[in-house]
Amino acid sequence: MKKLMNSPSGYVDESLSGLVLAYPDLIRAGNTGRTILRRNGVRQGKVAIVTGGGSGHLPLFCGYLGEGLLDACAVGNVFEGPALQSCIDAVDAADSGAGVLLLFGNYGGDRMNFEMASKMSRADVRMVLGTDDIASADRLERQKRRGVAGLVLAFKTAGAAAEAGLPLDEVARIAQKTVDQTASIGIAWGGCRLPSEDVPIVEMQDSDVEMGIGIHGEPGIWRKPITSANALVDEMIERILADRGENVGSNRVILMLNNLGGTPVDELFIAFDRAHRALSEKGFAIARSFVGTFATSMEMAGISISLSFIDDELDAFFQAPAQSPFWSVQ
Repeated sequence: MKKLMNSPSGYVDESLSGLVLAYPDLIRAGNTGRTILRRNGVRQGKVAIVTGGGSGHLPLFCGYLGEGLLDACAVGNVFEGPALQSCIDAVDAADSGAGVLLLFGNYGGDRMNFEMASKMSRADVRMVLGTDDIASADRLERQKRRGVAGLVLAFKTAGAAAEAGLPLDEVARIAQKTVDQTASIGIAWGGCRLPSEDVPIVEMQDSDVEMGIGIHGEPGIWRKPITSANALVDEMIERILADRGENVGSNRVILMLNNLGGTPVDELFIAFDRAHRALSEKGFAIARSFVGTFATSMEMAGISISLSFIDDELDAFFQAPAQSPFWSVQ
């Protein structure tokens, strides 16, 4: 499993250097250069939205800085949470006087450092955690679930709410509402390798597929010989709907089909075709669809499906325009 790199030690910083050269609206900042900001900053009076997490998941996290989305990001080593100083730098740089929403995935190191940063910063801070991965904990223990690609959907609604001038508590409410209404599950048939390691973090046979695998290679629900795309997608949809149970609520959904890093685009659309048809057959209306690479696990071969069950309030925020290096909504 080869990698295009110069050295493991330079992997993250060289990637970030290339990122900001390719997208001049972004800049590196902070004591270590591990804080990414919008070049033009945050307009006075707008709630700032800050995220962060380990490298290796692009476009998550720093790929979503832009109008109608995020304002700052703290970046960690590959699959490691950002350092405390990077979190402090991100919060302080983004704050324009209206407060800061911290919106990131539910992982221990990320949570610890952002919680400390929120206490050490001068800003008024709220925090919302992404918890959309249904395979990572039972619904009764939803607070333990990890944040995966569904977090991007919370970026969208919270970013739109902030852009519209809503106050901090309202932006946080919209973010939490989106998180509560969003569920994801992933599958993979090929692992990935950390830059500093010689072997993949998950060893898989050529014939294997694993349902519910995490974006750091966390164990899934089962591993079996791979079957048809339709059968796999059907099970993913069924598991999400079963997890929602009586709480499904709305029959309108946002459907996001995400590439975990190493899946050909053609295969994304094979899976999306089945997901769209399966939901339509069950009486769900697809309010908006997103197909592409939104949250990766290095070169992991696999996909995830995220559904957000929306009402009129959330729908308006999903329809609002947004622009970032890796994602735009018109």
